[in-house]
Amino acid sequence: MPYSPDIVEELNILARFNLDTTQAGIKVHANAAPEAISATQRLFDKGLISQSDGGYLTHRGIEAAEHAQNLMGIMKSG
Repeated sequence: MPYSPDIVEELNILARFNLDTTQAGIKVHANAAPEAISATQRLFDKGLISQSDGGYLTHRGIEAAEHAQNLMGIMKSG
């Protein structure tokens, strides 16, 4: 099953988080692309981030972001 555009956008948001520290969050501003705003809301609804406009990764979000960023690294190394 291929990734849907919504999942790809959510993965793109997860890729923006700095996994070297839990003290760095992100903010998706109201003037961001509608796809990014929607993806951020979905990540919040799934319990992966702390705020509907970004914030910090939750424990579950850290795990998801690690997987997303690892996959991106694997795909880029080919």
